[in-house]
Amino acid sequence: TIPSESVCYPAKLVHGHIIHLIEKGVPFIFYPCIPYEVKERNQAENNYNCPIVTSYPESIKNNVDMLKEKNVKFMNPFLPMDDETRLAQRLNEEFLEYGFNIPYEEIKIAAKKAWDEKRRVREDIANKGEEVLQYLKDNNKKGIVLAGRPYHVDEEINHGLTNIITNLGMAVLTEDSIFHLKETDPKLRVLDQWSYHSRMYSAAEVVGKNDQLELIQLTSFGCGIDAVTSDQVSEILASYGKIFTLIKIDEGNNLGAIRIRIRSLKAAIDERERKKVVLQKVNIYKDKAIFTKENKKNYTILAPNMSPIHFDMIRPVFESEGYNVVILPGVDPGSVDEGVKYVNNDACYPAIITIGQIMKALKSGQYDLNNTAVMMSQTGGGCRASSYVSLIRKALRDTNMEQIPVISLNAYGIEENPGFNISRSMLNKAVMAIVYGDIFLRTTQATRPYEKVKGAADDLHNKWKEIAVKNIKTGNIITYRNNIKKIIAEFDALERLDILKPKVGIVGEILIKYHPTGNNQIVKVLEEEGAEVSVPDLLDFFLYSAFTAKFKYEKLNGSKKAWDHANAFIKICDMYRKPAKRAFENSVNFTPPTSIEKKAEHAEEIISLGNQTGEGWFLTGEMVELVKHGYENVVCVQPFGCLPNHVIGKAMIKPIKEKYPTANIIAIDYDPGASEVNQLNRLKLMLSVANKNLQMKS
Repeated sequence: TIPSESVCYPAKLVHGHIIHLIEKGVPFIFYPCIPYEVKERNQAENNYNCPIVTSYPESIKNNVDMLKEKNVKFMNPFLPMDDETRLAQRLNEEFLEYGFNIPYEEIKIAAKKAWDEKRRVREDIANKGEEVLQYLKDNNKKGIVLAGRPYHVDEEINHGLTNIITNLGMAVLTEDSIFHLKETDPKLRVLDQWSYHSRMYSAAEVVGKNDQLELIQLTSFGCGIDAVTSDQVSEILASYGKIFTLIKIDEGNNLGAIRIRIRSLKAAIDERERKKVVLQKVNIYKDKAIFTKENKKNYTILAPNMSPIHFDMIRPVFESEGYNVVILPGVDPGSVDEGVKYVNNDACYPAIITIGQIMKALKSGQYDLNNTAVMMSQTGGGCRASSYVSLIRKALRDTNMEQIPVISLNAYGIEENPGFNISRSMLNKAVMAIVYGDIFLRTTQATRPYEKVKGAADDLHNKWKEIAVKNIKTGNIITYRNNIKKIIAEFDALERLDILKPKVGIVGEILIKYHPTGNNQIVKVLEEEGAEVSVPDLLDFFLYSAFTAKFKYEKLNGSKKAWDHANAFIKICDMYRKPAKRAFENSVNFTPPTSIEKKAEHAEEIISLGNQTGEGWFLTGEMVELVKHGYENVVCVQPFGCLPNHVIGKAMIKPIKEKYPTANIIAIDYDPGASEVNQLNRLKLMLSVANKNLQMKS
């Protein structure tokens, strides 16, 4: 029943737990999805749960067949655990929908009691932490803070390693028993956006200042979020001269290596005590370099490439607004080798590619490092991609390039740089550029496999690319509309071979989906193997990001104002895409793009719109839409260990195939160590099935 073999150990245990409940005859299981927790620090940028905690009930619902076989009622609503009043309202709505006739007042009282009990439990834990600290001080003993997720206190998950620590004469505390004792908030390099880790950072600060305490961080194998958080915890401890120990937990219960590491930590602590080493606080962070208005005049801004066909259009947007932006190469294998030098081994492949592109360029000698900045997009979502900016800063610090400003390109005010402003003019040109890129993507992909004259589609693309760039620089809407009609008409008129080819759709994590290096040029490979490929529009990702505000407002703790603004953005983007949609509708060889509302409908056939981490429900919606539109062969691409894709990608393949039996879907992981031969073999196997299905139809 486990759809992804690389999901974390606690998630795998959930399957066994659910099956155990079913086998005991439990008729009703309540397993809610919890996207947000209470914000632990006022300075925190957000208060997400990890993607698995947020969405894994969806994986269980769609992959444990025993739920249906035994007629078990499985209730997994998305609930706002960050607001007491809203939580009671949502529980009332969900219980009514599931047929429970419970008075709202009773639900409110129950929710209030539960909330109060939660507070009391937290207070009890904090009081116990203070009690243990006093004991350690009075008796001159040491304590180890085992910092991890709440489930790490479970002996099945931590394999009883607490006994190893206590047998060495040291006490064990959890991070939530001491984090409240922080005197000041720690200075962080990373975006503080996950609630558990907000506590962990504060606990690390407390450990740094307390002579009786050391810290061991527990993480699950394959947890991409902890690739970000463990580096931050390590840096906090290092600033106090403390030792950082990281232990990865999975289903293997051989504690030999763990026992050696904990003994080594104890020996290091004893040696430090014996030598009477006095630890000193060191400031390891310099102030962030800021991109100023003065910098705009003479700085070169390096931006990593994500989708060459789109970013060819993006560069003139910045150029016309007075910024000297260099878009780094789209196909650059050397960037991966450079990236692994500076990025945590457990960080996702897109982080390695992105940071590798940047560091390779900065070390090339082509740029004046005192007049160069770096630009990186930042969504502010619950996936680790929001931390790429901080990962770039770490790489710059490690190479003594901290004078280089890192510009965060975001719509949420996460960071500000006085020298870089997103104006209306820039937004106008940017949406035009993305629509142009989508048109070129859609037309070239649907034409190149059938062109009678080899290279005709690419030649036509190059011709119109130059014309589109000139239009983007001016931002003239009338020219833009006329160009769109002509582009689609000319591609539609190209001479084509009258042949049938298997159609393959590509979905997945955004960079791996579009970046030729990230996906080992999957489009080129599939076309050479005789397929027509469809990589869906990039604009839809931005529309999905905006559309999430609707669910947050209706089902979680989001505001109507946020949804109104997001809806206005969607309508504006639809206006820009309208001429393309009409032209595609009037064409012979192309299909028009659908609305984000339609994609949401497709997704809701399978999964809740509450799945909003990473590509969220949007990825599932794209798979369903591709299958419905004749692209029954789908490749779901993702970085190895991508937490959201365990659920919204791999876990949704089974229910989509059940609903659409002709669907031929495979998932492929990408990372620096992935075998290209294995990837190619899997693609060929998928195509062999696709060709057989095509022959049967014809």
